[in-house]
Amino acid sequence: MINLKHFNTYKIILFTLLMCFFTLFSFAQEPTANKENFWSSVEYGGGIGLNFGDGFFSGSLSPNALYRFNPYVATGIGLNFSYSSQKDVFKSTVLGGSVIGLFNPYREVQISTEFEQLHVSRKFDDRFVTNLKEDYWYPALFLGAGYTNSNVTIGIRYDVLYDKDKSIYSEAWMPFVRFRF
Repeated sequence: MINLKHFNTYKIILFTLLMCFFTLFSFAQEPTANKENFWSSVEYGGGIGLNFGDGFFSGSLSPNALYRFNPYVATGIGLNFSYSSQKDVFKSTVLGGSVIGLFNPYREVQISTEFEQLHVSRKFDDRFVTNLKEDYWYPALFLGAGYTNSNVTIGIRYDVLYDKDKSIYSEAWMPFVRFRF
């Protein structure tokens, strides 16, 4: 028997991937004067994070690369890695990738979609929950908007597939800062 909740999630994931695919290849059909221009249109960026405190440690690394088709449209891919632990409570490792699409209707305004597929591995070591281990895949589909100034964008995004029991994020709404080089 098919679980309708998972069926609808898969439909959303498939729709997003198809939209990214068709967007990428519809712009790829434009003739280019010089093939060397490809690498000059690639932008690199990502994020790095570090958090620690009383028995707690968290670190993350998420590089990405975007191809800028024109001043208005860009698409790309990213990798995600994070590790978190709290002494005598839990350890968590998250690995995954993402596909991102950006639209700038004006130079300062950025609209974004990002599909993220993450493998979550968590192990709880608590006196009440002894040796509970979870391994699962978690999809996230973010819709966002931001303000761009030069190569920095500050904004907010929303995960339309948010599940409070499975997500690695505490809320569906999240602020973001993007850097591009």
